Amino acid sequence: MPILTLSEAQLAYGHWPLLNRANLAIEAGDRLGLIGRNGTGKSSLMRILAGHEQLDDGLIQRQQAISIVYVPQESVFEPTQTVFEAVSEGLALVKDMRNEYESLSLTSTSDADHDRLSWLQDQLEAQSGWAWEQRVEEILERMSLEAGACLGALSGGQQKRVALAKGLVARPDLLLLDEPTNHLDLDSIEWLESLLLDLNLSLLFVTHDRSFLDRVCTGIVELDRGLLRKYPGNYLAYEGLKDAEISAEALANARADKLLAQEEAWSRKGVEARRTKSLARLDRLSVLRDQRRERRDQLGQVAMAVSRGEQSGKLVADLSKVSMRFGDKVLVEAFTGTILRGDKIALMGPNGCGKTTLLKLLLGDLQPSEGRIQLGTKLSVAYFDQMREGLRLEDSLADTISPGSEWVEIDGARKHVKGYLGDFLFSPERANSPVSSLSGGERNRLLLARLFARPANLLVLDEPTNDLDIDTLELLEGLLLNYKGTVFLVSHDRRFVDNVATSILASEGAGQWREYQGGVEDYLLQRSRRPVAAQPSKSSSKTSRRRENPATIPSNPATSKAGLNTREQQELDGLAKTIEVLETEMVQVQTQLSDAHLYRGKPDEVVSLKATLLGLESSHQAAMARWEGLLARE
Repeated sequence: MPILTLSEAQLAYGHWPLLNRANLAIEAGDRLGLIGRNGTGKSSLMRILAGHEQLDDGLIQRQQAISIVYVPQESVFEPTQTVFEAVSEGLALVKDMRNEYESLSLTSTSDADHDRLSWLQDQLEAQSGWAWEQRVEEILERMSLEAGACLGALSGGQQKRVALAKGLVARPDLLLLDEPTNHLDLDSIEWLESLLLDLNLSLLFVTHDRSFLDRVCTGIVELDRGLLRKYPGNYLAYEGLKDAEISAEALANARADKLLAQEEAWSRKGVEARRTKSLARLDRLSVLRDQRRERRDQLGQVAMAVSRGEQSGKLVADLSKVSMRFGDKVLVEAFTGTILRGDKIALMGPNGCGKTTLLKLLLGDLQPSEGRIQLGTKLSVAYFDQMREGLRLEDSLADTISPGSEWVEIDGARKHVKGYLGDFLFSPERANSPVSSLSGGERNRLLLARLFARPANLLVLDEPTNDLDIDTLELLEGLLLNYKGTVFLVSHDRRFVDNVATSILASEGAGQWREYQGGVEDYLLQRSRRPVAAQPSKSSSKTSRRRENPATIPSNPATSKAGLNTREQQELDGLAKTIEVLETEMVQVQTQLSDAHLYRGKPDEVVSLKATLLGLESSHQAAMARWEGLLARE
């Protein structure tokens, strides 16, 4: 039996409905990921389910006595509060009941007072309210939070943990989380995954972290064009089901459009034909017109293109024994590395480890405490700020993109600013709207639009994936893969880093930084092998070897053959080339599939390309598994 049911729900802001007779049932034990485009109403839906907002029409049915807790994207705390005080607010009702019981027990005189005391005692026993302080201490210990720490001194990631602890301490039947992975580092995200899998509660959460969805979900709920559709399984299973659904919808719409065109042509025939018109056929034409008018076609795709500046020199940055200290705190210790044009480097590590500091050293914005930094020539930098501090809320969208002009120039081609905003899914009517009217995801999309309108050969992306929808993430991945300049990336989205980065600079603690080639999975694999591998000097890390796939990872001839016979060594060398070819073919197919026009004009070709991509992915996985197996025996 569902613990919460949404029936015929309607919600609209302006003329465009966010919910259009939507239906949803949440069962006990469900762990559902809510996905959809930015601005489609996911956060509004969460607030409605939590009881913080109301539907325009429709019905919400909640199981009797069910407790629901909502943790929003950005929780606001008093800076002077301690962690214990903030988390205990999740038990405010229990605290008030115990305080009332203790006060009333000292002053009660009437029968009504005794009845109230009896009711309060029953409630406190049912909710373990007699020892609420212990409940808070237990959740703080589990979430590695210090009870006496002042919130104003905590990082964004630590404050996110406090918000989660405040929600979890209430032990709700249904937990609603809006972007729970924002501001969390990789280790914290993996910890949160394990925590949610261990808890015995129902869960509905909004996230665009595809790895998180794959690990946690038992089902996917998609908010698309005002409707809610529930799919079983994780995100990977959803992708397969959705591909088939999109193909079927495209074919059905094409048939309906063809039939409507035929009926319209028939209705416009001459006088003789009109005499023989069938009344039933005219009625059908009217129905077809209504259906076409009411159909909400799939939302368009963001059309991203980056304005490339003048090509930089081959050397972007060369660092020799660079250290950076702030008082007694060491953020970078004797780091040596070389960045070349075309490198796509992700910086990873826990919050507060010094990622931003190292990034500023690489860009020359900070001078090191020790060591030497040589920057390359003709560098033109475009910076994406995760805090959106570069956005002026009172400015219009058009002025944000091109202040004082109606035109932008992308690779030498002029484009009207309204048309350029349209490429990023902002309608012409919104061009003069203030930035303050945008959702978090839309503001990130606007920042990307402004970033790509500026000629640059070095992109610095600080958490660009926060709040972006999955479709936009995948298009951004494709753009960065084909970008000829250099990219510095700070992101905790594992799938995004896997798909974009050629190498990772990872914090090893105590100011030590080490290079790992490839994406997150490669980083985790290489890090796990370090105890049995020859360790390089902790004082240096060379990043000048740019390797985008296994084919470019060199091996040591002295050791590569020690565990492999001649045939296996030849197979290992051949697999590297095979993997490179497969990855190239996969990128080509994915590029074709990213064309929105293909789904309407050639639906049969879409099906064929999807089948080809599945075959390539299967072959790639098998080749990677064999390559890793042989590599482990080197």
